[in-house]
Amino acid sequence: MACGVGRCLSTPLMVINFIFYFIAACLAGWALNRLIDGSNLGNSATRYFVPLALIASMAGLASVFSGTHHVRVFRNDSLSAAHSTALIAWLLTLLAMGLACKEIHMGGPRTKRLKVLEALMILLSLFELLYLLTLHVGICGSKYGPNNGNTVTGTGVGGPKGANYGTPAATAV
Repeated sequence: MACGVGRCLSTPLMVINFIFYFIAACLAGWALNRLIDGSNLGNSATRYFVPLALIASMAGLASVFSGTHHVRVFRNDSLSAAHSTALIAWLLTLLAMGLACKEIHMGGPRTKRLKVLEALMILLSLFELLYLLTLHVGICGSKYGPNNGNTVTGTGVGGPKGANYGTPAATAV
């Protein structure tokens, strides 16, 4: 299997994102459980940060799964699905990063796990942006895209240039 720019750069970033998002989801789930039980976990921004971090982590895991499917089949339709889920996950991660920065700025007593969750959200905003940019390479150019310059009208499968497949629309009518 040929390793193009999109596949070679996206795969390690997906592995890193999966590990970080999984850890962040576990920590956010723990923190949400502690908040529901009524314990004082952090400052006043914590009650907004934790649910958003959990939602961003789940969206990030969904973008990794969609990206894994795209790397496996490597077609235009899977590229658009992977790109849209990665964009949504990045935007949610940016919101969680903003709340993490606000929570750090406010100070106060915070547990070590909450500090790790804040750091993960800040790091994940960078890694998700890098992953989004590697997917964008597949959208922008046909040299690196799923078709690699080979086009067959309407199928997206590729083939020799200038090949004529199927019945023309004018003769089919």
